[in-house]
Amino acid sequence: MTKLSVNINKIATLRNARGGETPSVTEAAVKIQEFGGQGITIHPRPDERHITRKDVYDLKPLVITEFNIEGNPHRPFIDMVLEVKPEQVTLVPDADDAITSNAGWDTVKHLSFLTEIIAEFKNAGIRTSIFLDPNPELVEYAAKTGADRIELYTEAYAKNYPLNKELAIKPYYETAVVAADYGLGLNAGHDLSLDNLKYFADNIPNLLEVSIGHALVSEALYMGLENTVQAYLKRLAKW
Repeated sequence: MTKLSVNINKIATLRNARGGETPSVTEAAVKIQEFGGQGITIHPRPDERHITRKDVYDLKPLVITEFNIEGNPHRPFIDMVLEVKPEQVTLVPDADDAITSNAGWDTVKHLSFLTEIIAEFKNAGIRTSIFLDPNPELVEYAAKTGADRIELYTEAYAKNYPLNKELAIKPYYETAVVAADYGLGLNAGHDLSLDNLKYFADNIPNLLEVSIGHALVSEALYMGLENTVQAYLKRLAKW
């Protein structure tokens, strides 16, 4: 079964809009795990507009499933991850002022840089994943970096799913097949939702994990957090 890692950035966004500690990022992480979530994902950015450095350290002892920290590997981010030692770090090439992640790595252009960074994380015993567009040609170079996994950037799939789901998933399937050939584990995330997740999970081979935040938190406003987490888990179930 594909694991569900819940990105709790939007919980932090809501908290920060008012100040104080409500809603609590740490309580949300604990509850999500109690409700069956198999991982917690955060994406701290330099301006701390949602997840803060304090959140990262506060969450570490509370995440008993899998802690996945995403981010652009600037030196302060690298040092923080090396100190916290999550189970997984996902490298994302987002600009500091980006509203959200909007592209994967060019693994050809950044091969040397990624190889050096990934070596640091792997030496510390942290599993590494590279955020990647659905392009089979980039997979070979992702493997050359020494990464353990790639995370497929699924915005294009989500956008095109209502128009032609078979066409929307085609490059993702092709990339997944090549990833398996190179021995890379496969994650996916960005704009996956209750509407489009099942088709994706059912048709992408060797999908180990999905990271979902914005849609899940938005849907939880109407359905409640426990019901929403359970609904996502049902979408991922293979029965």
